[in-house]
Amino acid sequence: MGSNLEDGPANPSFAMRGSSIKFPRSASTKEPPLSDAVYLPPRLSATTAAAFSLHHLHQSQPPTPRLCFTPDTSKLELDPTSYRCVSSVLKKDGQILCVAAANGLVYTGSQGNTVRVWKLPEFTECGQLKTKACMVVALQVSNDRVYAAYADCKIRVWRRTWEGVVKHVRVATVPTAGSFVRSYIAGKDKTMKHLGPISSLAVNTSDDILYSASLDKTVKVWRISDFKCIETIQAHLEPINAIALADDGVLYTASDDATVRVWRRNFCSGARPHSLTVTLPTKFSPVKTLALTSDGGVLYGGCTDGYIHYWMKGWFSGQLQYGGALQGHTHAVMCLASVTNYVASGSADSTSRVWVRELDGLHTCIAVLQGHRGPIRCIAAFTGRVSDESAEEGCTICTGSLDGVLKVWRVRNTTSQTRESSQNSREYFELS
Repeated sequence: MGSNLEDGPANPSFAMRGSSIKFPRSASTKEPPLSDAVYLPPRLSATTAAAFSLHHLHQSQPPTPRLCFTPDTSKLELDPTSYRCVSSVLKKDGQILCVAAANGLVYTGSQGNTVRVWKLPEFTECGQLKTKACMVVALQVSNDRVYAAYADCKIRVWRRTWEGVVKHVRVATVPTAGSFVRSYIAGKDKTMKHLGPISSLAVNTSDDILYSASLDKTVKVWRISDFKCIETIQAHLEPINAIALADDGVLYTASDDATVRVWRRNFCSGARPHSLTVTLPTKFSPVKTLALTSDGGVLYGGCTDGYIHYWMKGWFSGQLQYGGALQGHTHAVMCLASVTNYVASGSADSTSRVWVRELDGLHTCIAVLQGHRGPIRCIAAFTGRVSDESAEEGCTICTGSLDGVLKVWRVRNTTSQTRESSQNSREYFELS
């Protein structure tokens, strides 16, 4: 995308293309459910599916081969008691586009100009971050700072304070107005501002760096201390949909060119310290979202064909090796989240799936979360509980959908208990 947002439609990234699709209001804890709910068809056409993505899907690409090393769990009978919806909230903010969770707080961004702040464990709204710009397209929380990217291709930064109550003070807008003046005086022919909508953010606090990926096919590197753009990475030939950052500073970028690229930073390489180390193909399917385990050992990539490909880092070589694909979604995977040994996905098929990763690297689907009336655009996962309950093994999932509803789910891992009971019974039988 080589033009500014002012040259295109109002919402070039998230606007519904073609015939407009309206999703009925989802069931909420504050209003009775609708009896005339309209659900999505079993499979969307190519034109309709393109409306739910950040960019047009490439119709010329061949379909993804149905190759998978992980058993298909889509037809398994799941224990309905292993998961439940503990909260459902509907606000008049339009489609929910991004969510981030950290330090006992959950931040949600939508089509409006408000970032809502929710407090855990009771999950009550405790604040709002407002600007004149509309459509919050990406959120990232690091330490005491909140980074929010908007449809005007700018990033607003807030600092969180604890003065009896949670308060947020806006500290910067990136890029700053002074950066445009300095760029003009220096005679630079490129602007510090992204030329397309920002799709994802990542923060490296140890190196004082903020990354922003955009549909303009670039990743910009900002120095947090003065919010100056210190590098522009020409990362892909097609729009970049997501980025992920490991603790060791390795950067992963996902694009519509059906690849995930791995970048390392070399502090001795001058003006362009980030270098490409490897390119991971995803079977000809555009990659819309990424998730990385806390230890950086497993990388997940959600694709438009409904598959979640994953790569595992070798113990000795340290190189990523293809591990297989998780299948079950019937439409594009739009968001991913990982916490401990759980990975959660949200899809345009209006469902979320939760997998648990075993010690042998295999994945088991333990829950299919249904209840949204529209594609699930963002998801967050954390181990904290949202209500007073027993100390059970599991995780909490927060999903935001294009139907404007924010839902919170509690998922328990009953597979480990079943496995232990079966092993105990087998041992007892052998001893007798």
